[in-house]
Amino acid sequence: MTADGPDHGIARILGIEASPRKRGNSHMLLQAVLDGARGNGADGQAVHLREYRYEPCLGCEACRKAGVCTGLQDGMTLLYPKIEQCSGLALVSPVHQYNISARMKAFLDRLYCYYDFTNTRPRGWSSRLAGQGRKAVIGVVAEQAEKKDTGVALEAMRLPLAALGYDIVGEFIALGLFDLGRVAQHEDILAQAREAGKQLAGAL
Repeated sequence: MTADGPDHGIARILGIEASPRKRGNSHMLLQAVLDGARGNGADGQAVHLREYRYEPCLGCEACRKAGVCTGLQDGMTLLYPKIEQCSGLALVSPVHQYNISARMKAFLDRLYCYYDFTNTRPRGWSSRLAGQGRKAVIGVVAEQAEKKDTGVALEAMRLPLAALGYDIVGEFIALGLFDLGRVAQHEDILAQAREAGKQLAGAL
């Protein structure tokens, strides 16, 4: 990472999925996204949040002074450098109760430490990740067959990323999937994920 943001010599992408199941549909869709990105010249790294132990944001506000999360030292401490170094971000979450999974919600909440605030009331804010050409794609996986049953899941990822300074260049919804790894039987859905990865790589 340079003083102005990530090194754009290589369009690096960090892919993050938030399913509790190993080799599940979210896992396989994230891999498809990264495959699509690699096919368009961008390398990528996969992160499976179930492999990291981290706590939800405490709301301690210590990061407002420190500029980093000092209230908790956990798995997020390992993920922050990866986020900063990659100009591209791909998020995939299963739909839980019309929303993203608790793991993904806690991950996004812990990005609060990248905000700077003014001393006015109400406080103005800006993101230290903004203005660096960062791009993202997002996707959700649901058992249900209709888009309306995914609730606010896409929005719950889109709004925080946009506020942090990411340009959302692609989205996808995978419907009718529950059984472990069933998406492997749906080439059309995998193709959507690969296309999202291709779009992300092309935007960087």
